[in-house]
Amino acid sequence: MKFISWNIDSINAALTGTSTRAGETRDVLHKIADLVPDVIAIQETKLSKNGPTKKHFTVLNELFPDYQVAWRSSVEPARKGYAGTMYLYRTGLTPKISYPQIGAPEPMDNEGRMITLEFPYFFVTEVYTPNSGTGLRRLAERQIWDDRYREYLQQLDQQKPVIASGDFNVAHEPIDLAHPENNHHSAGFTDEEREHFTKLLKAGFTDSFRHLHPEEKGAYSWWAQRVITSKQNNSGWRIDYWLVSDRIADKVVKSSMIDTGARRDHTPIELDIDL
Repeated sequence: MKFISWNIDSINAALTGTSTRAGETRDVLHKIADLVPDVIAIQETKLSKNGPTKKHFTVLNELFPDYQVAWRSSVEPARKGYAGTMYLYRTGLTPKISYPQIGAPEPMDNEGRMITLEFPYFFVTEVYTPNSGTGLRRLAERQIWDDRYREYLQQLDQQKPVIASGDFNVAHEPIDLAHPENNHHSAGFTDEEREHFTKLLKAGFTDSFRHLHPEEKGAYSWWAQRVITSKQNNSGWRIDYWLVSDRIADKVVKSSMIDTGARRDHTPIELDIDL
C-alpha cells in the first residue's frame, strides 16, 4: 500500500487561492494524485468548524475523483480556523474513522489535531503535534501532549499494528536538521522534545525513513517559508514522519520525501509498505 502525508498549510488557500504559492501547492496536489496513493493524510487544513465548503469538495473531487474524505477542524474553545486534519482514502476502502481525545492540556484536544482510520489488520493515524511556540511558551503543555500521544499509540498497538504519520514538530537527532548547533534551544529541537520522541520510538515504534536511510544527511521535510534562501541552501529540518509498529518495520519498502520544487514550508512524505 502507498500512503502520503503532508502539512499543507491551509487547504482553503490550496484549493481556492489565486497566488503564486497557491498554484505551487495545487501542482503538488496534482503530483500526489498522479502517484495514486491509497491514503493521503493532510495536516494544518485551517478550515472552519464546519469543515470543507461545497467549493472545496468540488475541487477535491476534481483532483481526487476516486477518494472519500474525512476531516476534523478546530472547535471552541480552541481558535477558529487553526490546525485541523484531513484524510483522503480510496473509494472501496472502508475504514472505521475516529477522532481521538487523548486528555491533552486544553484546548489541544479541540484543535482538530488527530484522526485515526481503523482497517481490519492495522491502524493508520495522523497527528499535527502542537508547536512549542515562540520563546518555548507552550513547551510544558507540549510535553504533556507527547506523553498522552505516546500512550494513545501504545493502546492502538496492543490491538493491531500502527502506521502513524504527521508533522511531529521535532527534529529527533542532529542529522535531522541542517544547523543543529544553532538550534539547541529552538522549538522543535529542545532536549525535552527530542527525549519525548525517543520515548515514543522506544515504546515500540520505528522511524521508517531512518530505518531505510540510517546515515543519510540533508534529507529534510521542512524549510522556513519566510527565509527566501532556506530551500536554495537546503537549510531544512526533518520534522514529518512515518512511524510504524516495530513488528512491521521489515515490511516497509519505501520512505521518502516528495520534491516540491521551489515551494518552501513542508514537503509531502511517502510510505510504501507491503501489507
